[in-house]
Amino acid sequence: MASRFKETEEKWQRRWEEAGLHLAERDSRPKFMIIFAYPGVTGYLHVGHMRGYTYVDAIARYKRMEGHNVLFPVGTHATGNGAISLANRVAARDPDTLDYLMRNGCPEERVKDLETPEGVVEFFNGVYVNDYWKRFGFLADWRRFTCSIRPDYNRFIQWQFRKLMELGLLVQKPYYAPACVDCGPVAVDPSETDLSKGGNAEVNEYTLLKFRCGDELLIAATLRPETVFGQTNFWVNPDVDYRRVRVGDETWIVSAPAARKLSYQMDGVEVLGEVAGRELLGRMCSAPMVGREIPVLPAGFCDPEVGTGLVTSVPSDAPDDLVALQRLQKDPSLLESYGLDASAADIEVIPIIDIEGYGPCAAADVVDRMGITDSGDPRLAEAKKQVYKDGHHLGRMNPLCKGYEGLRVEEAKERMRDDMLASGEAELFRDLSEEVACRCGGTVMIRRVDDQWFIDYGDPDLTARTKSHCEGMDIFPAEYHHNVQAVLDWFRERACVRKGNWLGTRFPFDEEWIIEAISDSTLYPVYYIISMHANEGSISPEQMSEEFFDHVILGRGGSDVVSRSTGVPAELLEAIREDISYWYPLDLNLGGKEHMTVHFPAFLFNHQAIMPEGKLPRGIFVNWYITGKKGKISKSKGGAQPIPGAAEKFGVDALRLYYAHVASPFQDVEWDEDIVTSYRHRVERTTRMMEELHAIDGDEEGSVDSWMLSRMSRHIEDARRHMESYDLRQMANVVYFDIPNDIRWYLRRGGRSRRTAGKALDAWLRMACPVTPHMAEEAWESLGGEGLLSSAPYPSPEGSDPSSELGESYLRDVLEDVNEIVRVTGMKARTLHLYTSPEWKDRVQSMAVEMALAGELSVPALTKRAMQDEEVRRHGKSASEFAKKAAQETARRSAAELRRLSAPIDELSLLQDAKGFLESELGMSVELHDAAAPRHDPQNKAKAAMPLRPAMLLE
Repeated sequence: MASRFKETEEKWQRRWEEAGLHLAERDSRPKFMIIFAYPGVTGYLHVGHMRGYTYVDAIARYKRMEGHNVLFPVGTHATGNGAISLANRVAARDPDTLDYLMRNGCPEERVKDLETPEGVVEFFNGVYVNDYWKRFGFLADWRRFTCSIRPDYNRFIQWQFRKLMELGLLVQKPYYAPACVDCGPVAVDPSETDLSKGGNAEVNEYTLLKFRCGDELLIAATLRPETVFGQTNFWVNPDVDYRRVRVGDETWIVSAPAARKLSYQMDGVEVLGEVAGRELLGRMCSAPMVGREIPVLPAGFCDPEVGTGLVTSVPSDAPDDLVALQRLQKDPSLLESYGLDASAADIEVIPIIDIEGYGPCAAADVVDRMGITDSGDPRLAEAKKQVYKDGHHLGRMNPLCKGYEGLRVEEAKERMRDDMLASGEAELFRDLSEEVACRCGGTVMIRRVDDQWFIDYGDPDLTARTKSHCEGMDIFPAEYHHNVQAVLDWFRERACVRKGNWLGTRFPFDEEWIIEAISDSTLYPVYYIISMHANEGSISPEQMSEEFFDHVILGRGGSDVVSRSTGVPAELLEAIREDISYWYPLDLNLGGKEHMTVHFPAFLFNHQAIMPEGKLPRGIFVNWYITGKKGKISKSKGGAQPIPGAAEKFGVDALRLYYAHVASPFQDVEWDEDIVTSYRHRVERTTRMMEELHAIDGDEEGSVDSWMLSRMSRHIEDARRHMESYDLRQMANVVYFDIPNDIRWYLRRGGRSRRTAGKALDAWLRMACPVTPHMAEEAWESLGGEGLLSSAPYPSPEGSDPSSELGESYLRDVLEDVNEIVRVTGMKARTLHLYTSPEWKDRVQSMAVEMALAGELSVPALTKRAMQDEEVRRHGKSASEFAKKAAQETARRSAAELRRLSAPIDELSLLQDAKGFLESELGMSVELHDAAAPRHDPQNKAKAAMPLRPAMLLE
């Protein structure tokens, strides 16, 4: 089966390429330019990546069939250290890395090529294009492929930064940057471009409090400097060996990891020696600001990796401190085991913050309420979070906090910190909120950079203009369209360059710096329009001067003048300029949800800053992940289904349909091979049904043929509407589920018209082409279609027949009602009596539909109107009950259904024509009774299940 898939896929991919369907050249058609965020080159991609990529190809195919001239370019993003890290591991013959390469299909003879970063990038560029994107049948314009470390791309990025400098958006100042100890500064963000771990980490700014202990200072890091008035003791981990460190003319005691981190942030940090935590126990130290002498006590929760590994204790507002102190007070043997007297823990809590809804000691309230008694209780984290949150937002400093009493906590925090910094009782220290690792494997920590360059995304005018533009963009999902406004407000200066061992573009104003991975991936869509000429050799990187890009992108300067300065022929300059004018702006940029807070805002800001009005992006589409059993799949760590293996096992079209339909694009989906297999079966069943439809060779037509063609027209209309809003899931639901259901009904009703089947099949194949193009092309050819289906027009609706649709819906409802009655009652009926609705009920139902379409329907309103009709009123209570049911049933209908319900049908004629069908389906005789004729049911036993159904009686 798998080899048959591949043979068919390769056949049609070859045909498409021979026909040049993927090539995009300027012409008179309306254009549509679409991209997906190009992937970082850090290793093999996995099945999760193909979700968003497949959306792009399906949308591009639809737009092409719909009459647009489509530009769908692709590239790769090799900036950073991902390729360097992989090359180093290959060169070292790391067994896990070699196994990873072999497992994913790397030929053994190619391994040596991957010992250099450039070799890694070249190899994986080929893998991405040939084994992934071409393998999935993407109609991308391969001539325009670019990579972020190519010389021509570098020249484009340098031009971009010259424009940012020209606009005053590049600034230089000191910065505390996340940095790999081996590679240099890294970007810590959810995209994890530079990282192997910790993309969600935040930079915490600690206040280092100095506690005088003899000639030394015990240093505690805190995020809550406003709590110093409540300090009762000092915590040390007795099982940790700390470091004596000279900082300026002071001797500090901190943990070994803290000493290392300090050396990256302060000048002249020198480790003098070690001191065991046990040696510090029982000493007295002086708390900063308050000058209170407090004891040093043992606490196992002091983590040497967090802060300084030493902690000041404020049990009034820190649940951890309170529980640890209570434990020492309840069990004196713990202190005695360290040679301390039990009286060392005779400590009273000092309340310092008044919080609405709490007593004087917020920590005690929360601990008591949650029933926490042990320091190892995992609920302590939640207790701490609650106290800190309420204290920050609701708290005020009490009268014990002399000089700060009455201040809101958030205000007191800043004032106390600044006062202690000014008095020399504190210093600032930055650390990451969780462990972060570089792609090279090195540890990431915060390092001071004195001359860091930033892009000033906080510029008020730029922010205002970008927000205004976003209001008119097509941004999906709708929540992001709303939320992006706040994201743009939040975005501030971003470090845009770094020194160290990186691939990327040299900063044009100081080539010691490399432009980082987010900053060189914002304006690149416009470069796809130019890259083809560099790839073909008609323009060299050296010719891509500032004047060149100013001319072709911004329209500055005459072509003759620019031609003389660059050596690029004037006619080529004008052709490129016209291409950019034609293709830009970008119509849709698709990327994963990790781009919502980093890449997409920078993409928007850079376009707004540099591009002329009319060339600003039109759309953003965010897709969620395909996850593994334990969360997001990592391409650099392996462990995911390789893309070629999945394509071989399931077939490309089954995977494309799976991505399109398995869930909303805005939901994570767990990879499940059983579910993917079900989509392979769906593709196979669809093919068989198409063949069955093609085999119909009759000439006779009836009401069911009008119904089938009307339904197809509605399906075309629905599919078009869904695709215009890029809702692939709903479109796929129509094409692969709703249409087969209707075709089954058509065949079940005895439909045998060659003309009807042919028209339905023609439209169905065209509608299937964007998502399952190989299957659709194969079926199109085998069923006698001419030319390539992928270049054929998308079908257009030809008008609907509401009466026929209502009639068939009526018959379906009859079957469902009878079968449900038989199932529930267990009856062995031989005869079904069907009674058409009396004319007064039809009138009430028509009133309900009319009122629903006008937005005026309710039970009281319909009842009141119906009872104004003399014939309806004659039926008294029965009429009231029917009006209630009619209102309730009609209110559940969509506008499209209501319009169909407004069509007239001849109920008796419909049932007479379908009598044989109903008898065959139900296995019983059917007797029809006209409401206008004498009643067959003198005892009035027949019942209508609900409005829009005939009354029925089973015997």
